Amino acid sequence: MSTPHEEQETERDGAQVSTGTTDQGESAAIPELVIISGMSGAGRSTAAKCLEDLGWFVVDNIPPELIPPMVDLGARSQGNVAKIAVVVDVRGRRFFANLKESLATLDAQNVKRRIVFLESSDEALVRRFESVRRPHPLQGDGRIVDGIAAERDLLRELRGDADLVIDTSSLNVHELRAKLDAQFAGEEVPELRATVMSFGFKYGLPVDADMVIDCRFIPNPHWVPELRPFTGLNDEVSNYVFSQPGSKEFLDGYAELLRIVAEGYRREGKRYVTIAVGCTGGKHRSVAMSEKLARRLVSEGVETVVVHRDMGRE
Repeated sequence: MSTPHEEQETERDGAQVSTGTTDQGESAAIPELVIISGMSGAGRSTAAKCLEDLGWFVVDNIPPELIPPMVDLGARSQGNVAKIAVVVDVRGRRFFANLKESLATLDAQNVKRRIVFLESSDEALVRRFESVRRPHPLQGDGRIVDGIAAERDLLRELRGDADLVIDTSSLNVHELRAKLDAQFAGEEVPELRATVMSFGFKYGLPVDADMVIDCRFIPNPHWVPELRPFTGLNDEVSNYVFSQPGSKEFLDGYAELLRIVAEGYRREGKRYVTIAVGCTGGKHRSVAMSEKLARRLVSEGVETVVVHRDMGRE
């Protein structure tokens, strides 16, 4: 199984334009902008390739101070460059500090921009670098893990500002492309997209979660012999979960909280939210709660995808 890093993560010097050209005509239309960043080895090149295939004008390893002029060129292309994606990463070491200033410039110009941050666990990143026998760009004379730690520290603020964080630790190339297709393939950009993800606490917290819900206060169907073989997708399990004291009230309360949060996200221009719903093993309670919660979000006009991360791992 190939990983996002293995498909295309070759380090290159200098900025490279992946597709398209600009015309010299004038146009008032400001292109839509996506900034792709994240950990080295987490799949930035795969993400760039995916957006290129979706018709975006993609520029790899561009110095941040050149992003506003790039957007300006797109605005003068008479509509020929309507969507621009740029990859910004630690390969441009001396330029990375200028990113904040460039983002402020874009905001002042009312550019509609999104930041996609690709994340991965230390273990997954070490495996990927070792598999291709390449050093981490920041490790210097140290180990791969030293370079990863330095990069996490450098990117911490950018990760906090990201509109969409994707954890690629357990994803292959095709799964990462599917996630990006789901976010960017549509012609119309929705006000808000939500991913509701069930998970098992014993397998670890999802690192890309914006909010975490704990369902372990509900009695576990695992200890009911006739329910143990089933999952939260089965009516028998779902009915059991929501017949327990506090379950419906918990769902109603959290759905109301998410309604308030969704309104705030819309006002702030945040387009993506990942809600992680956990129980012990990610098979019964969290799955049933995720399904119900997703239906509530859909009824509120939020485009919602449900992912059951750990169902079937037992």
